[in-house]
Amino acid sequence: MSEGQHNTMAHGLDAALHARHVAMIAIGGIIGAGLFVGSSTSIAQIGPAVVVSYGLAGLVILMIMRMLSEMAMLHPGAGSFTEHVRIGLGPLAGFVAGWLYWYFWVIVVAIEAIAGAVILAMWLPFAVWQIGCVLLALMTVVNLFSARSYGEFEFWLSAAKVAAIIGFIVIAGLWAFGITSRGGNTFANLTAHGGFAPKGWGAVIGGVTSVIFALCGAEIATVAAAESHAPAKVIARMTGSVALRILLFYVLSLILIVAVQPWNTVVPGQSPFASSLALMGIPAASTIMNAVVLVAVLSCLNSGLYVTSRALFGLARHGDAPQALIRLNKRKVPARATIIASLFGYGAMAASVLSPEGVFSFLVSASGALMLVIYLMVCLAQVRMRRVTEATAPETLHLRMWLFPWLSYATIGAIGVVLCAMALVPELRPQFVASAATVGIAAAAWFIFRRQRT
Repeated sequence: MSEGQHNTMAHGLDAALHARHVAMIAIGGIIGAGLFVGSSTSIAQIGPAVVVSYGLAGLVILMIMRMLSEMAMLHPGAGSFTEHVRIGLGPLAGFVAGWLYWYFWVIVVAIEAIAGAVILAMWLPFAVWQIGCVLLALMTVVNLFSARSYGEFEFWLSAAKVAAIIGFIVIAGLWAFGITSRGGNTFANLTAHGGFAPKGWGAVIGGVTSVIFALCGAEIATVAAAESHAPAKVIARMTGSVALRILLFYVLSLILIVAVQPWNTVVPGQSPFASSLALMGIPAASTIMNAVVLVAVLSCLNSGLYVTSRALFGLARHGDAPQALIRLNKRKVPARATIIASLFGYGAMAASVLSPEGVFSFLVSASGALMLVIYLMVCLAQVRMRRVTEATAPETLHLRMWLFPWLSYATIGAIGVVLCAMALVPELRPQFVASAATVGIAAAAWFIFRRQRT
């Protein structure tokens, strides 16, 4: 029996995804509007040394992906990466991680639907909320068809994003090296406006707290891999290239942005890719970038719906969510879990229209630090699982975390530092407090839920 067949039988889900789908889903998870637009805020706050912030954050994500790979090889039929938290730390941790992950992505679904609608509203004569509802409905339909339709849709959306970034790197590289620019190479911009780290190295380290969220999403591939033909092998093969993707797509494109234009001319909230293309005289630069950002947003919306439905399905399998959600349609898709994710997305979008500064602002803040908490639980689960495996069955360790236990501890420490920084920085403190409350509510729900069941 192949690993893919084992997985289909274990979960009831269809092993319909291929390695190319899972690889592109990993890339698509990392490249979102956070790179194309959100990086402008980081550049304005840090300066050219923003590339160091992204590099450090990328290292943390790489370590987490390597830990997930080790656990996936030990338990190839586990499914979603939150299931490894359950195996390593027990049912309470599995319950909390599963529901936090579901909540995080439900909020992302609403945010991305609104972001896509804002772009389309520039070209279409409809209200933002109306376009947002249509986008969410379209992506819900894609996800209801089959895992294969989700994978194929995501493959082409991610391919378009990759093509856009490679195109930008080529155009900006030719300009920065003085091949197409009139005044010769422009790398002097890296140090000409207050130095490489004009706001100091404290700002560079502090910047990791905000840029790390732009890099969240690589773990979606571990969820999708559970519906591929060889999940453990697929995940293991991907981890080495995740670092290369982060280096290529984030660090290289950002170095070129701050080389092409002075960092202090980047406007927070506006795409630095668009302003760089405009400076280089590329016609219709803003329209091109709006189209690319729209693709990135649709990709994230598509993945958000997929991952929320699978997280809910996984919770239901363990009795941590209503059992009706285990039901699959004839295409082996957890349709009810997908529709519930979609409905919550509509609810969050309604909150953004009716109470943008109140309810919606709180919902977004409450999801702010959740991915870091989930990643922290993944690290703790890996350390515990590795200790148990080394004591009982060391021969099953086919893929190992590098320099264990030191790199595992260093990653735990790095996440702890970022969470502490969020608690101490006034602008980030509301997110930290609201996220901590969300974690507390999830833990309390488990105790209430368990008491009812027993």
